[in-house]
Amino acid sequence: MDQVAKNLAEVLERIADAASAAGRDPSEVTLVGVTKYVGAAPAAELAKAGCRYLGENRPQQLWDKADDPAFASLDVDWHMIGHLQRNKVPRTVALSSLIHSVDSERLLAAIDKAAAELGKRQPVLLEVNCSGDSSKHGFTADALKEFVPKLDEFPTVDVLGLMTIASGDRQLSTAADNFRELRTLRDELQQVAPQGVELWELSMGMSGDFEIAIAEGATLVRVGSALWQGVDLPPMG
Repeated sequence: MDQVAKNLAEVLERIADAASAAGRDPSEVTLVGVTKYVGAAPAAELAKAGCRYLGENRPQQLWDKADDPAFASLDVDWHMIGHLQRNKVPRTVALSSLIHSVDSERLLAAIDKAAAELGKRQPVLLEVNCSGDSSKHGFTADALKEFVPKLDEFPTVDVLGLMTIASGDRQLSTAADNFRELRTLRDELQQVAPQGVELWELSMGMSGDFEIAIAEGATLVRVGSALWQGVDLPPMG
């Protein structure tokens, strides 16, 4: 798995270069290594190479990997980055250090309830559909402006910021517009958020556009395919 370590080093270098080019400190940007297409063993190799934060799109895959013996001695923080159904909230809350994809008030309420029952505080991000794509989940900007002032009604969640996925048209100019919209919305919401809700985090950017996202203020980038290029992956399962 030397290729995994090489890919990780290259991605981290690209993150640092993009941050420096934007006049930012590279330490402001955290890499979330996306492991949705790989099994537990390759994902564990990525963690051993130094990627502490691992992201999964599907709750079941997060559960399975988090419980796998390959991770028993590894210091890993699991991030839920894909769509989360309410019936899968309790176990996901038990295992996740950050949930990026809170896309409705009902989902946040379910997470708040599960966190209270587990006796923990659950950090989350609110997902925004900046692209307007009908296939994507997330709050609209207008809905979020009405919702954010009510966040103090959810006492066991810590809303740290926002997340978005760029338009599926794969145009970097469109992605930049989407990311800029998220940052601008975050700045507006900070003015109306309850005391103690600071919304510092912006989760945006994937393998094809994370450098653009960093230029627009991303603090978390979710990178998958760039970490697995050239890696001979065994079948999952």
